Amino acid sequence: MLPAASPVITQTSTNDLIELRVSTVGQRLPGVEARIVNPETNAEVPPGTQGEVVCRGYNVMKGYYRMPEATAQAIDGDGWLHSGDLGTMDAAGAFKITGRIKDMIIRGGENISPREIEEFLLPMEGIRDVQVAGIASPKYGEEVGAFVIRKDGATITEEDVRDFCRGKIARFKVPKYVFFVDSYPMTASGKVQEFKLRELGVAWLKERGIEPV
Repeated sequence: MLPAASPVITQTSTNDLIELRVSTVGQRLPGVEARIVNPETNAEVPPGTQGEVVCRGYNVMKGYYRMPEATAQAIDGDGWLHSGDLGTMDAAGAFKITGRIKDMIIRGGENISPREIEEFLLPMEGIRDVQVAGIASPKYGEEVGAFVIRKDGATITEEDVRDFCRGKIARFKVPKYVFFVDSYPMTASGKVQEFKLRELGVAWLKERGIEPV
């Protein structure tokens, strides 16, 4: 169940520069408050810092019908709707969406955005598409798993993918596991099913006799 704002929180304008229109979701609508907060403390974070997108105003639902507990989880005591979306806001007030909190990988206390790693890997030669998901780890809670679709004729290996990352992104963000696939499990609406990727990763490790650490 997703929290609801009717119908939007932010929007770009035809007067905005093209870069702003294609790289952000715009600025908050008139009469709507919106900000980025730390999901754990609800404290507003500085411009450019990733956090949860929250909003307050006429666009926020009154609540879920006859579901007070679900309403309280979505709308806090001060009236802020917690969207569940991760994003950033720049100094000019333009928002970018960077992922979903539920998809966040938590490795040894470090919060890792799958989308950040996907966007880093996509330019790598030989990669046509990539999805990143957390793989259960007894020691760290989760490890980073990259599910890669190769370009036709590409012969890149698991180690090639990790080498591409080393020294360029934080060590804990480098994929521990790399799986090469032909397609992704999808919903009827065409969205990748992240939970099935996680299940596939665990199953493939078991098939290979690899014990997660």
